[in-house]
Formats: sequence, C-alpha cells, structure tokens
Amino acid sequence: MPSRFAIDTAVTPAGDHRYRARIDRGWWILRGPNGGYLAALILRAITTDVGDPARRPRSFTVHYLRPPREGEADLIVQPERAGRTTTVVTARMMQDGKLTALAVAALGTDRPGPEFAHLVPPAVPQPTEIAAPPPAPVQLPMRERYEMRIALGGAPWDAAPATEAVTGGWIRLADPEPVDAHVIAALSDAWFPALFTMTRAAVQVPTVDLTIHFRDEPAHVHDWCLVRFVSRHASHGFVEEDGEIWSHDGRLLAQSRQLALMLSAL
Repeated sequence: MPSRFAIDTAVTPAGDHRYRARIDRGWWILRGPNGGYLAALILRAITTDVGDPARRPRSFTVHYLRPPREGEADLIVQPERAGRTTTVVTARMMQDGKLTALAVAALGTDRPGPEFAHLVPPAVPQPTEIAAPPPAPVQLPMRERYEMRIALGGAPWDAAPATEAVTGGWIRLADPEPVDAHVIAALSDAWFPALFTMTRAAVQVPTVDLTIHFRDEPAHVHDWCLVRFVSRHASHGFVEEDGEIWSHDGRLLAQSRQLALMLSAL
C-alpha cells in the first residue's frame, strides 16, 4: 500500500503539462498547509513532467503567495529550457483561479568535477538513544505525520529560551516512505522554526520563499534524517532560516534557506 505521504503528494496528469492534486488537511499548521508539504507536491508535478530519473532535482525555489484551502488544486508546469544535461522549469499552483505558489526548478544529470565536503554533520546521539519530545501545548495535524527526536537544543515548549536560534535532531515520516527528493523537500520545512527556541512570544512564521539545493543522492529507503536549522537575523517582521539535511550515514543530502514573516499568533 502507498504511504500517506505518497497519497497526499500524488498528482494526476490532465494534459498539456497540467496536473491535478488534492491538498489534504492532515498536513495543516496554523494558517493552512505546511510549506514543506506544498513544496513536495509541486516538486512531484515537476519531476513527473520532466520524466527523466537521471535528471535529479538540483535547485528548487518556491514562493508562497497565499495559503491554499483543503481540496483540489491545479499544477501547471512550464518547461523553460532542456539542455544536454540540465532542464529548467517553472511551476504554478492554482486554486479557484488564484495563484497560490510559484516555483522554479533546475534538474540535471551527474557531471564530472572536483569533489570535497567541508561541512560535517553535528555530533549527536543516535535516534534510538533519544526520547520522543514531550507533547506540544498546541496540537497541529502536521506533527502527527512525522517522528522526531530533538538533539540540538530543547523543545521550545518545554525549555528555557536559548541565546541562539539553533535547533535540530532526527526526523522521519511516521508512515514508512523511502527518502527521495520529494521527502527531502518536505523535511526542509517540517521541523519547528529555530526562532521558537529564543522567544516565547505567540508568533507565526509563514514562509515567504523556500530554496533547496539537493546534494548527495539519498539511499531511497525509509530512515531517519539528521537536520539542523539556524536563524541568524530577525528584523522588521522577517526572519531567515538556514537548514541542513543529512542522511543517517552522514552524507549531506540538501541545504535549504527560507525567508519567513513573523506574525502575531494572537
């Protein structure tokens, strides 16, 4: 049986680079569906349209214009250029005739060149050595879609405010699903915001834009991923967050950066 993630990010071809999808409330946060879930759904339409497994996602950016509602949505993929090794496409998510998200992606084949890895994963205990975090005071449907083990900092709802906005740990889908580019896209925005470790103010942080650079190829098995998210600057109602997603065996799978609004939750 397909996983909940596979079902809820499935797209149906509708002809002429168009796809139909259904946005499921199981991925809801406060204002609407989680941005990582929407990114995974849009990326699914893009990879389906390109239809070449050798051309893996390399760079993917989504701008979120308005939160979509639960239910049917249209995805329109526009091929912009297909070269010998790289394909660039844009994609639009539409609902009720309104644009809800705009994306651009570059997909490419592996190429020869120098290789090095200066980034190293954080040294943390294994997920089996860390207890599940205590329940959050506000239950969000999306949180039930993942298992997480906090290894950097504490749960913001159960710890004193930190002096730096750094958080991370182990995360995986609760319903088994092999880790691929679509799962990585979802994981890039599945953790609670690093900002929450520094403040106890009632704030929401809806994503303005999210960029993911895909690095090493995942093993395509259901497994824990290690994530680290850091925010270094918040001002004038906006905050940035940089992320890293590592495989269980210590390979860098992706880097992300997003800009988010800071809104009062009251």
